[in-house]
Amino acid sequence: MTSTPVSGTRLGLALPQYGALADPAAVGRFAAAAEQLGFASLWVGDRILAPREPSDLYPGGGTPEHPYPEEFGTFADPFTTLATAAAVTRTARIGMSALTGPVYSPVLLARALTSLDLASGGRLDVGFGLGWLREEYFATGVPWAGRGKRLDALLDALEALWTGDPAEHEGPQWRIAPSTVGLRPAQEPRPPVLLGGFSPPALARIGRRADGWLAGWMPRQYLSGLWSVAVAAAEQAGRDPASLRQVLRINPRAGTGIESVADVRPCLDVAREEGFTEVFVDLHYVAKDVDHALELAAELV
Repeated sequence: MTSTPVSGTRLGLALPQYGALADPAAVGRFAAAAEQLGFASLWVGDRILAPREPSDLYPGGGTPEHPYPEEFGTFADPFTTLATAAAVTRTARIGMSALTGPVYSPVLLARALTSLDLASGGRLDVGFGLGWLREEYFATGVPWAGRGKRLDALLDALEALWTGDPAEHEGPQWRIAPSTVGLRPAQEPRPPVLLGGFSPPALARIGRRADGWLAGWMPRQYLSGLWSVAVAAAEQAGRDPASLRQVLRINPRAGTGIESVADVRPCLDVAREEGFTEVFVDLHYVAKDVDHALELAAELV
């Protein structure tokens, strides 16, 4: 079944990956059913650890008493989850929203992402962000300071590994000697790279060098205001802003004003009016288990 646009958008779904839905053995069944329902894309997130006393509060509503959603305490690997979904689907795109880019080695990351793109037949969307939890940086041996520059360097290194022949990169973080890289992505010249972020510098980076924005639901004036920064940066860099994708993530959750599947429809209308042609819904906060998530997914379409 091909995906059906909903309110002018391509509708996607987060794969079961964390909280009560963290069941790696159920990912294949869920992904196949989601594609059959008509969902156009399937997505994963990235959470490395859940410290008991974090230095930072979750920007989506964390408080000192509840610094982040309790669901974050159980989180399956994003690469394994996407590989499983790729193996049982044929048309749905698979993507990350988003990997905490600076904590990864570009050489190992390029190998994994290229393999995923080939395994999916060229359906991979690569998504990166800076993350918000400094303990994840400490745990992976990566400095918290300068993470924006490190993300830029990661993008440079990935570009070299995906397109160079031989591939090489020289920078303060990594030195990649001229090397043969026989494995190339299915998509040419590389998979699309989407970046998350909710600050003017993040949107400027998207305009300068990314293929699109991974946004989270927020009041529409902020969506349009931030996007205008990306548009201006793209124009200044000599790029066509119309070529940039806008992908919106919606997380129904108690106390947010979007508390059920029924509340998603008005958001889709706003997204379409703001220029978003791709939206995906994360059901982890409202579904009791994987079967319940599939029931809610059926209601969405």
